[in-house]
Amino acid sequence: MSASINSSQRLNTAGKKVSKRAKKRFTAIFINGLILLMVIGMLIPVAYMVMMSFKTGTQIANDPLGLPTSFYFGNYINALENMNYFRSVLNSVGITLSVVVIVSLIGSMAAYPLARVGGIFTKSIILIVSLGMAMPTFVNITPIYVIFRDLGLLDSYFGIILVFTALNLPLAIFFFTGFIGAIPKELEEAAKLDRCTYWQTYWYVIRPLLGSATATLSLFVMLMVWNDFLYPLLLLTDDNKFTVMVSVYRFIGNRNIEPDMLFPAAVLGSLPLLVLFMFFQRRILSGVTAGAVK
Repeated sequence: MSASINSSQRLNTAGKKVSKRAKKRFTAIFINGLILLMVIGMLIPVAYMVMMSFKTGTQIANDPLGLPTSFYFGNYINALENMNYFRSVLNSVGITLSVVVIVSLIGSMAAYPLARVGGIFTKSIILIVSLGMAMPTFVNITPIYVIFRDLGLLDSYFGIILVFTALNLPLAIFFFTGFIGAIPKELEEAAKLDRCTYWQTYWYVIRPLLGSATATLSLFVMLMVWNDFLYPLLLLTDDNKFTVMVSVYRFIGNRNIEPDMLFPAAVLGSLPLLVLFMFFQRRILSGVTAGAVK
């Protein structure tokens, strides 16, 4: 009798384990399927943009949802000839990478003492920095233009890099402060025992540990700088200094937008950023993963 009871209990336990595994498997399949649907939903507009870029204006008007029967490259030839594309790409890449490097370096240097020195004064500074992230663009744009005009920084690479650096520094300081605060202080104490100065401790101990945080921050800064349209349009006047977004705008215009001009310009404008992301994807993804785990 006891043997049959034990066997039934074992069967019930095994059944519960199987049901739990089935529930977990079903949950995993459901979540993965939902994520897949979301990714597909986000990629549909991109796929539509690319397909329409290979069709003539007449084909798009007659069949706006149909696949292209043949690849028409005339739209891209027209865009490349009239956009000053390669020069604008070089401008955007140079400005974006310069801002990313400067913001990452200065932001981490400013965040290091803020993360290690406590007190009301430090908290007040962090609060002021946080308020800088919430400042609307229309509030900043007029004083920035006036100051740059008086300083002679309009229509210069240095000026536009300086603007983007100032706009992204609050985010970098706020971001690095939290990350450095999680680094054990014992590492710095060991550096002091080795007679390292404050600067040497930052450069040789703290800075190498910020690789994942820097990669995550660089992604946000890169997207913000590359896609920004207002400040380059306002501060730059030379055609040879325009960024990709300004070149796209000047090419398609703001009236009577033609689809055979819009779609190839949009593809060309986003393609370099996609290439940059693919080039740095390992570093960026490792940074995002490390931030999520921490």
